[in-house]
Amino acid sequence: MHAFQPFPIDLLELNPFTKIGKDWALVTAGSKKKSNTMTVSWGGFGVLWGKNVAFIFIRDSRYTKEFVDDGDFFSVTFFDGNYKEALSYCGSHSGREENKIAEAGLTLAYKLGIPYVDEGSLVILCQKMAAVPITEEHFLIPDIKEKWYADHDMHTMYVAEIIDVMAR
Repeated sequence: MHAFQPFPIDLLELNPFTKIGKDWALVTAGSKKKSNTMTVSWGGFGVLWGKNVAFIFIRDSRYTKEFVDDGDFFSVTFFDGNYKEALSYCGSHSGREENKIAEAGLTLAYKLGIPYVDEGSLVILCQKMAAVPITEEHFLIPDIKEKWYADHDMHTMYVAEIIDVMAR
């Protein structure tokens, strides 16, 4: 186990365009009995409803979505560059068929009962506040549907309060 330390959210300096869009992160949800993780490259951070929030997008077909939907909490774990292969593996394999966390060479840890990936360098623990299905009638630009949803595998946007931040 790695030693994570509490990290004050007001000191967090993170470029979401790089950390999420290029470096990626893992979203993990579930319990000590059963959890799953998946790679995310869409999302961000901000302030909404008077809370510091994270927002992520998960396609309807993803197994991890079942865990996020069934619980109140999830984690977002960021990594240094040495874990890109593991992140790629977690984004291209389903936990329905295998223990992809172990297959990717990763391990789970828990704080407040919330699973996160122990090999990360920064962990954000989140409590869900809203789950908003993205539907085709929401698109104001036709190219969005054609480019991102030709298979009709839509996303749900999750907005969650950031309840804890840990860093190594």
